[in-house]
Amino acid sequence: MRGMETLGSREVYVNNWMSVREDDIRRPDGSDGIYGVVDKPDYALVIPLDGDRVHLVEQYRYPLGLRRWEFPQGTAPERAHMAPAELAVRELREETGFSAASMIEIGLLDVAPGLSSQRGRVFLATGLTEGEHARELEEQDMRTAWFTRSGFEKMISRGEITDAQSVAAYAQLLLYERGV
Repeated sequence: MRGMETLGSREVYVNNWMSVREDDIRRPDGSDGIYGVVDKPDYALVIPLDGDRVHLVEQYRYPLGLRRWEFPQGTAPERAHMAPAELAVRELREETGFSAASMIEIGLLDVAPGLSSQRGRVFLATGLTEGEHARELEEQDMRTAWFTRSGFEKMISRGEITDAQSVAAYAQLLLYERGV
């Protein structure tokens, strides 16, 4: 079955982090319609792992009005393109100050494929060395902490960790460790 055909596109909003476009489309049945798309650059998510511990960052998430624990993750500044592995190294250093002896890509995530083009690469960082973080202005209130894996899992089941990318990345880690 064929997908939707794009007949035209117009940008309706843009800032340093994203753009929004409205596409005129033709559905597989031949009917016309519109589709709104949020375009954001691809991101890297890093799982800092040390034995039985994972390192998380906590920050205020403005759209939710809440502070949330999650794995370090982000995009290149000003919607720039950056190679995923390079972006992972940058995000880990920026948010935690860590550098990693090993950085292995273990997965791919689509954030919200019904409304956004953004995709994310998941990396496992081990052999961590502490250093100084270099956070962006919006990240100045960020905190970081180590959690045992069982503690992390309990936080997910209690609804304390709700970041979908972090939960999905952890599932990818479990599968990677099982050799799946």
